[in-house]
Amino acid sequence: MAKIINIKPFKDFFKSQSTGGILLIFCVIISLALANSPLSENFNRFLNTKLGFTAGSFDLDYTFLSWINDGLMAVFFLLVGLEIKRELIEGELSSIKKASLPIIAALGGMLFPALIYHLIDHNSATSDGWGIPMATDIAFAIAILSLLGNKVPNSLKIFLAALAIVDDLGAIIVIAIFYSKDIHLDSLAYAGGFFLIQIALNYFGVKKLFFYLIPGFFMWYFIHHSGIHSTIAGVLTAFTIPTNTIDKASPLERLEHVLTRPVNFMIMPIFAIANTNIRFEFTMMENITSSLSLAIIAGLLIGKPLGIFSFSWLAVKLKAGSLPDQANWSHIAGLGLLGGIGFTMSIFIALLSFSDPEFHIQAKFSILLASIASGMLGFIILKFLGKNKKRMLIKS
Repeated sequence: MAKIINIKPFKDFFKSQSTGGILLIFCVIISLALANSPLSENFNRFLNTKLGFTAGSFDLDYTFLSWINDGLMAVFFLLVGLEIKRELIEGELSSIKKASLPIIAALGGMLFPALIYHLIDHNSATSDGWGIPMATDIAFAIAILSLLGNKVPNSLKIFLAALAIVDDLGAIIVIAIFYSKDIHLDSLAYAGGFFLIQIALNYFGVKKLFFYLIPGFFMWYFIHHSGIHSTIAGVLTAFTIPTNTIDKASPLERLEHVLTRPVNFMIMPIFAIANTNIRFEFTMMENITSSLSLAIIAGLLIGKPLGIFSFSWLAVKLKAGSLPDQANWSHIAGLGLLGGIGFTMSIFIALLSFSDPEFHIQAKFSILLASIASGMLGFIILKFLGKNKKRMLIKS
């Protein structure tokens, strides 16, 4: 008799993530339409319009694009941090038994794409982009999986969520270590001071979210000026928010509940509209065989599924983990392909990797192609498996 998996903590998560992912698809289409219309120049001018103020040495005068990529994305990473902490404390990553397979699979899904990228593009001006194919876009991946409904086992959805959360944590570490430049120690020290305040608040049992978010804003400001990417402030703040393992809603769960819909229905769509922004040109297809394009496409389309599948297989064979309930290796292969949907996070890392706008355009175009191909192949494989399972049930 198959064991019953309790997926209650994931219901709201999947509902919001899948709907948000579908909305993201429409926003990508809108962004591409704008970029290839007569409104393109006005749209770019708007994105580069400054908004804010400067008072002495206090500088908050940034372009709309900077506010989106550095400000709104910090809120996105705050939510990611809350999800990671919740899963570590009371969810699918709270024990070695639960966490082992998605953690190991996620490690494979990060290492293989980075290695493939390095092998293809290790000696060029774009070699620093090895982190681009490491990331999985959790919203898109879960949206595709949710479209399959009961054609895939519920355990596979939980596995994908846990894997994507570990993947996000890996992306955060990569950004913090490898994509932060020109470190200013004085600003970093100030940021560290505000982080210590948050830790002290947690230690003394302060429950009011206001007391964590205000220091979090100042930590964001100083990290932004330190040279480390400011989105890290969102994750650090999340890790200090109090939580618990009882039924009563904790401050962390309350904040997560407040942020989930704005992030999925506002922040991520705004990011997609502002950053997809690809103007199609004939040279793009000519450059599709460049080392940058090939490295990104191969990393996402081949490296991701290969890494997730091989590390999962190794973990099961070594008895370090077990397959999700009612799932087989074909399911893991299909899920691995969905992991190759790197869209939002991959574009974000691409923007950090290069200073040349031409590389940004080529990287975004390659990410778009690889993500579409990964999503379609993963969907087809998992849908085919669902149909076969249905036929077998009818025959039996």
